Amino acid sequence: MERIRGFEIAKGFEESDIHMPVRKTKYSAGYDIEAVEDCIIPAFEPGQAPTLIKTGLKAYMQEDEYLMLCNRSSNPKKKGLVLANSVGIVDSDYYGNPDNDGHIMFAFYNIKAEPVEVKKGECIGQGIFQKFGIIDDDKAEGERVGGFGSTSK
Repeated sequence: MERIRGFEIAKGFEESDIHMPVRKTKYSAGYDIEAVEDCIIPAFEPGQAPTLIKTGLKAYMQEDEYLMLCNRSSNPKKKGLVLANSVGIVDSDYYGNPDNDGHIMFAFYNIKAEPVEVKKGECIGQGIFQKFGIIDDDKAEGERVGGFGSTSK
């Protein structure tokens, strides 16, 4: 069977008892993604970097696709968690990169006044596979040389 798109366990997380992402209903767009370990997200302070929540996962897809990482709709109200970048984008060439094997992480800020604990196995967000188009005179020839946040480096 030809592999088209899916999730795998990233290197270093093979023994982490990870639940692979699933859609909860047949009409759900997103695959629910869980935290691979317990994590504390401190209350937001200006100038603070977002907290990266590890998933232990990587995603493979076609060259003209990306994985969109979205927050759970309940996270802002219930937990005070918002994605630092609003929507995360995982490019197809992120898979298996030499820096981190394509490990997917969610970057969160906590807008509550107190720290928030995320437990291992708790759903933190969802991933939606999408196609994308390029313009007629596109000349992109660069190759990915790193992991998280490395596209423009």
